[in-house]
Amino acid sequence: MTTFLKLGFLPLLGGNMTKKCASLKASKHKVFDVHGAGDAEFPSFLPKEVEKIKDPFARSLAKRIERLPVQIGYSKSCIMSSCVKPLIRQSNKTTPVVLLHCFDSSCLEWRCTLPLLEEAGLEAWAIDVLGWGFSDLETRPPCDMASKRHHLYQLWKSHIRRPMILVGPSLGASVAIDFTVHYPEAVEKLVLINPSVYAEGTGHLAKLPETVAYAGVSLLKSIPLRLYANMLAFNSIPFLTILDWTNVGRLHCLLPWWKDATVSFMLSGGYNVISQIKKVKHRTLIICGEKDQIVSYKLVVKLHSELSNAIIREVYDSGHLPHVDNPKWVAELIANFAEDDAGVDAKSPFCLAQVTASRG
Repeated sequence: MTTFLKLGFLPLLGGNMTKKCASLKASKHKVFDVHGAGDAEFPSFLPKEVEKIKDPFARSLAKRIERLPVQIGYSKSCIMSSCVKPLIRQSNKTTPVVLLHCFDSSCLEWRCTLPLLEEAGLEAWAIDVLGWGFSDLETRPPCDMASKRHHLYQLWKSHIRRPMILVGPSLGASVAIDFTVHYPEAVEKLVLINPSVYAEGTGHLAKLPETVAYAGVSLLKSIPLRLYANMLAFNSIPFLTILDWTNVGRLHCLLPWWKDATVSFMLSGGYNVISQIKKVKHRTLIICGEKDQIVSYKLVVKLHSELSNAIIREVYDSGHLPHVDNPKWVAELIANFAEDDAGVDAKSPFCLAQVTASRG
């Protein structure tokens, strides 16, 4: 379980999110519903358990999930890959924002922040990383680091086609760094949220016998384990709320190929991008949660020192995934960074010097 936590298992749901999402203005609900999900039906490829989810933000975003064809390898075969497309495609003069997710999660992780980014006028995509999320993986390539990278590139090349601001939370930060180093022309800027980038892959899990790996993965999707992890991560949240958010976080695990894809990733060795960090030259915004219990703040500072063009912003009263804990602040940070880097300069009250001083 400790290894799963380091990979970013805990943020499969957000406790403070219920209160903070509920505080969003009614007009924002209206804009999102009218132009987004509204009274639409859930996509037929989602597990039927989606009907039982009560959270309105998760339900609305789930109705917007679709599958796009992404060619793999040198053949004409395609993976129908799940994502949430922008409501409105902007001109070629704007920079799309592409949102990845953490370990063993899905695009539903962005249920509150994505609509706020859209209201800020951004072209926001929420992408499911190969092997996780809601893609059709009945036939699939290996779900190792190289395949995940290639799949993301092919999706970008086929459907996005412009340099992007790539956003990676937790293990998604490793996905983003690996992709940027290999395809620098596809990325304009990076946003890394509580980045988990110093783990040396899946460690001893890569050496497990296949039968044992399958047994471990089965445990990973269990309600008791995910519920327990979330109860550790968030305090003073009603049990029924935590249970609902747990169901949101494990929804993709109910697809028939989830177990095979996850075992493939585990046995491949996972992500190890330590040697790639200093190769990143792109402008980078590092967002960290004040109360993150998963990624050490010392590692965030270390990452900042190893990136040649980066700045840190801290989101107060937030845990491992600030875009879940505090979507308003994260959306504002990303929107400012996308526009002209406003709000992330040295005069900001959340700049590195202030954060370092506050941590002692």
